[in-house]
Amino acid sequence: MKVAVVGGTGAFGRAVALRLVDAGVEVVIGSRDAERAREAAAPLGAEGTTNAEAVRSADLVLLAVKAEAAVETARELREAIGATPVLSVAAELTFGPGGVTPTPESTSVAQRVQAELDAPVVAGLHSLAASNLADAPPDEDVLVCGDDADAKALALDLAGRLSAGRAIDAGPLASARALEGLTAVIVNVNRRYKVHAGVRITGF
Repeated sequence: MKVAVVGGTGAFGRAVALRLVDAGVEVVIGSRDAERAREAAAPLGAEGTTNAEAVRSADLVLLAVKAEAAVETARELREAIGATPVLSVAAELTFGPGGVTPTPESTSVAQRVQAELDAPVVAGLHSLAASNLADAPPDEDVLVCGDDADAKALALDLAGRLSAGRAIDAGPLASARALEGLTAVIVNVNRRYKVHAGVRITGF
């Protein structure tokens, strides 16, 4: 499997790329700036190029840009992505004095990304933190949801390579709203207890 990490020069994109390369996955880091992508990719043993070139050669596109840029980036890359499955990892959050909350948007980032693309979109990895991926696969479960079975299978395979826990099918793409909201919960826990929390699903 070849994975294009769009927005791969950011902390989460680099952390995911590192874990995937260590797991034997071919990774190409994408950026608006090809030189910046190459500089980020070289220490990881990955390839670096523009976002458009990265997605054209991939089996799976991991959309790792910030939430506020995800929909616009998907729109810009629609032609280059074509029918290649996309994994959306973004979560929109509001930071206030009382803590972190999801935004009041009625649809998830992943669903809005899906509306811009011809390719199937799945959502996941929202409970994974870049810091937890830095040294080794974290011992936590990873949740993925989506409507396309083949795209979801690719995303679950990727998730299983990132974590020492389980990659878990969390249902249809409509569930992405809940998964994205889970990021806010985890950030609040991390801030309150000064930890790097993850998720474990028990009972099976």
